[in-house]
Amino acid sequence: MFYIGIDIAKRSHQAAVTDASGELIVKPFSFKNSAIGFAQFLSVLEENSVACSCCVIGLEATGHYWYPLYFFLVEQKFTVKVFNPIQTAAFREIAIRKVKNDNHDSIMIADFTRFGRYSETYIPSEAMLALKNLSRFRLSVSDLCSDLKRRTLVLLDQIFPEYSSVFSDTFGTTSKQLLEKYSTPDEFSEISTTKLANFIHKISRGRFGREKAELIKAAAHDSVGISYAIDTFSFQIKQLIEQIEFMEDQLNEIDAEMAKLLAQSEYSVITTISGIGPTLGSIIVSEIGDIERFETSSKLVAYAGLDASVKQSGEFNSTQNKISKRGSPHLRRALWMAAFMSLRSDPALYDYYSRLRARGKSHRLATTAVARKLCIIVWAIMKSKQPYSPHP
Repeated sequence: MFYIGIDIAKRSHQAAVTDASGELIVKPFSFKNSAIGFAQFLSVLEENSVACSCCVIGLEATGHYWYPLYFFLVEQKFTVKVFNPIQTAAFREIAIRKVKNDNHDSIMIADFTRFGRYSETYIPSEAMLALKNLSRFRLSVSDLCSDLKRRTLVLLDQIFPEYSSVFSDTFGTTSKQLLEKYSTPDEFSEISTTKLANFIHKISRGRFGREKAELIKAAAHDSVGISYAIDTFSFQIKQLIEQIEFMEDQLNEIDAEMAKLLAQSEYSVITTISGIGPTLGSIIVSEIGDIERFETSSKLVAYAGLDASVKQSGEFNSTQNKISKRGSPHLRRALWMAAFMSLRSDPALYDYYSRLRARGKSHRLATTAVARKLCIIVWAIMKSKQPYSPHP
């Protein structure tokens, strides 16, 4: 049996081949991350009589650069093991002489593969990978949109700080359309109350009218906002509002596509859990993947990084430990958001939260505890594939 270690990089990879005894059969060689490079890799193996049926390939899950090579090797019928870099880094520390270069790393990965004491990186199915990619994309677009809103508020706080008191949500539909047309106190002061009231009545579809217009006019008249370079501030706000609306339209389209993919999944039942809709459900399911990977709910809790960190030395045992935060940050974030939403809709979870608050726990700590309990519920629902039925 031969063991091949591959050190992954962006443009080229480094590979080395050892036999069952650890003897170096093929010295470390480099090959490009391209079709020509992959063909070169196969050629080197063929020259050294290393067939796919008698070898195991090990490689690190370095960023996203390993995907093309991994799927190529799988198509060529190779046995491929993918490792978390944390595991190989720990294995590297065993060496007496600390060496860190591409040649040494490929040999080290081959040895790590040969020893066989590792846990492989989970490779999702095609459908689950599609949902995961879309969920990650959704999170990135949402973060960009939130950043644009923060930048808009920074500008408004400088030129029209009173505006935030007029609307409960600065980025509600009516407020956004209003800011696209008027954004400075001077612009609001120049327009008549009647004209402003008619415009607000139109864009709010009758929800607001003259009363809201008078509030804005009064706020604009008494504004303490700066007047320096006011035109550039106004221009930026209007540009940012346009970008925010574009991204919110994108989020709606992404949400619809995610809901469609989740509906086709065997875990669509997750949306029966209080506080988890199609969007959060898609993120949670895609980050977990195959629930059979987790034999117990505690393992899923640990994977989400919601388990308590352990601090123990000799006779000392800490009783105030924070969550470990070792695991999927995206899953942890989605569960925390779901916990926040479930407090409004699940009496059992709200009662649990209230008991923690009564014991002096902070809102954040109590919500995190709800997220942990929700993680256990998610594990049970995905395992059983039965709808959620809350119990008091």
